[in-house]
Amino acid sequence: HVPSEPDDREALETWLAERAGRRVRLVVPQRGEKRGLVDLATRNAALAYQSRMNPNATAQHDALETLQSVLGLSALPRRIECFDISTIQGSETVASMVVCEDGRMKKGEYRKYRIKGTGAGTAAAPDDFASMNEVVTRRYRKLLEDGGPFPDLVLIDGGKGQLSAAYAALESLGLANLVAVGIAKKEELLFTREHDDPIALVTNDPALLMLQRIRDEAHRFAVTFHRTARRQRDLSSELDQIPGVGARRRRTLLTRFGSLAGVRRATREDLAAVVGGKVADAVLAFFAAHT
Repeated sequence: HVPSEPDDREALETWLAERAGRRVRLVVPQRGEKRGLVDLATRNAALAYQSRMNPNATAQHDALETLQSVLGLSALPRRIECFDISTIQGSETVASMVVCEDGRMKKGEYRKYRIKGTGAGTAAAPDDFASMNEVVTRRYRKLLEDGGPFPDLVLIDGGKGQLSAAYAALESLGLANLVAVGIAKKEELLFTREHDDPIALVTNDPALLMLQRIRDEAHRFAVTFHRTARRQRDLSSELDQIPGVGARRRRTLLTRFGSLAGVRRATREDLAAVVGGKVADAVLAFFAAHT
């Protein structure tokens, strides 16, 4: 079935029949299911051509081919998942994971994590290696439960230490077959398990530019989450110091007045209407003592 009548149809039919070892007819369906299938094939071919020949798509494909060659991958790294750890001023360690598929970021598949274990460390010494191990473990344990999809390449923001922590997590889950690479910020070098020395790509290499873009997006997502988490922590810690204000009343106050500043500005009558007179007096007394 073809979309239009070809030239020399009889000659083509004869040649195709010889190749197939049976009779072959070329038909141009005009309506119905067969015409619908031909139209669908035509649209798919047009989309495939546009995707392959689009300059941006071509550059992305070239970048993926370079990564496959440089890293010795068995297939194009079409799906890349990148991890970043964010600890600002030693507080509230969080992590992010972003997904890039065929050169395009898939924001619907981003994930964010609060570090729970030893990686959270102390205010003076958070442990980035332990944090990376924890978040990689949590991510791929969940993928094992869900049945995938697994990435063709795991990108780690960091050098040898962070990469080793990520591989330790993968091996503990029986996923040592996954390939990970670290990218260090200062020199923008690539670290792999197979090579003692890092890999240096030229500054304008499309493969390096792609990895930098993915890494920077993971960093942006982690920092945004970190700021939100820290703000929520600060709000909670201040209101939690007020006698009579627990988690439920804290949520009620923030919901009713919109922010900590809104609670500060509220009158006794406004507060009493929400949490009662006794707690309203405690809130006013607390803020009066902390102005």
